[in-house]
Amino acid sequence: MPSPFAPRPATPAPTATAQARPCPLLSGLPALNAVCLDIDDTLIDFTASARTALHGMIGRDDLWPRWQQLTDEFVRRVVAGDLDYQQMRCARTKAFFADLGNHLADDEVDAMEQRRLSEMNRAWTLFEDALPCLDWLRAAGLAIAAVTNASGPHQHAKLADTGLTRFFDAVLIAGECGVAKPDPGIFHAACAQLGTTPATTAHVGDRCDVDAHGARNAGLHGIWLDRSGAGVATARAEGLLAITGLDELPELLVSEYRLGPAGGASPVPAPR
Repeated sequence: MPSPFAPRPATPAPTATAQARPCPLLSGLPALNAVCLDIDDTLIDFTASARTALHGMIGRDDLWPRWQQLTDEFVRRVVAGDLDYQQMRCARTKAFFADLGNHLADDEVDAMEQRRLSEMNRAWTLFEDALPCLDWLRAAGLAIAAVTNASGPHQHAKLADTGLTRFFDAVLIAGECGVAKPDPGIFHAACAQLGTTPATTAHVGDRCDVDAHGARNAGLHGIWLDRSGAGVATARAEGLLAITGLDELPELLVSEYRLGPAGGASPVPAPR
């Protein structure tokens, strides 16, 4: 059975008269020229690999929420320019163990971090719906950007190792931009690099506050990817676009927007 994400067979180009007469069913929909996507826990199953690596380092899994909280705190210091990512990782791990009553020397922390990173990097996996969705976005003629709160070298390597680099027209990384989601600056920088406007650009990510609300507050169309599905009904009741998987994104875009590249029409492949 052919993939539902595969582009339709080419059809004869419409005449100038036909191009000038927009479909009445689509004319009232907002135009969309580009889609930005978060990377970790949107395209790549970051939590599974990071959680496995943390378990390997401490031998238990119940402290993952505290690890995430410390990570967010220290990443903010990186974006502010107070630390680089290597310093951040070691400082975070040292603070994490200090919470447990273990005050480690710098060389101990550095060795533990190297082992944790090696294990985590070996465990990167894409969500099954990531590649079909990216293929569909590309076939639809939309510009695509990655917008992520992470370190530059680490994320570039992750995109290359998972085969995702080829899909993106732009990659915006907080550690390189000096500004992180939900700040409007990183979303506007993505639009500038794609040659689009916020009003014709959507952003998809797994964090409702940072991704969906952050994008919407910046003037983009924010779409929350809630893979658990637990908050989707509430989000939709509040007027927020929400999906439970990237396999739902094509149908959402086709139903909510007029799709195509900036400055021209493009045949849109059938959604799932």
